[in-house]
Amino acid sequence: MDLTQSFEQCFPPDIRARYQFAETRNAAAILSATNATAFGDMVAALREFQLRTADLITPGGQESDLAARANRLFRVRGWREARVDTLIRLSLQRMPLREAGEGGLPPVVTETRNEGYKVDNFRDRVALDVEWNAKDGNLDRDIGAYRSLYDAALIDVGVLVTRTLELRDLGRELGLAAGLPPAQAKRILSTTTTTNRDKLLPRMTRGDAGGCPLLAVFICSETHVPD
Repeated sequence: MDLTQSFEQCFPPDIRARYQFAETRNAAAILSATNATAFGDMVAALREFQLRTADLITPGGQESDLAARANRLFRVRGWREARVDTLIRLSLQRMPLREAGEGGLPPVVTETRNEGYKVDNFRDRVALDVEWNAKDGNLDRDIGAYRSLYDAALIDVGVLVTRTLELRDLGRELGLAAGLPPAQAKRILSTTTTTNRDKLLPRMTRGDAGGCPLLAVFICSETHVPD
């Protein structure tokens, strides 16, 4: 599947200067055209978000702190965490036997409820997840959720916010500058099996999201604010 570039026209220059983007099926154009409020929320949240030095050099715990800060920027704008449950209702309609004097027979009804997956942020017809440095299998879960939500006509666009691998080098430089031992600085964001741009792009180009337009926002070196 070819990637599209409608984000180049949809996002303002200051946002494109601080983040990298990828998309399928002109996701940015669809989102901005069909839900200007949600798109405006995203632009405002991205503009307010800052990648801090501590996010890159502090071991343990910072992944969840960064995601929590990013999610909070959407929550204060009316987005909410959501869970998609499946309710299956089966109705067995028995046909009466007139010769036996039977009238209408009541249906036999059974229901099965399955608790489903969660989406970090949901508003109107948009689902958005922040995957800073989680196991890359989370990408399969998120994209699978978007595909199901789209097929069920609950969303128009799915959005994933993650990072670029180049942040490993920036983190190591900042760690050394902050006085971390070289061995410790080398371990900063060292694994490539976590969520990142290089893990997400193949999933996008092979069409894992099905018909759901998918927008990816990548936190990168330009997002970093020195402190």
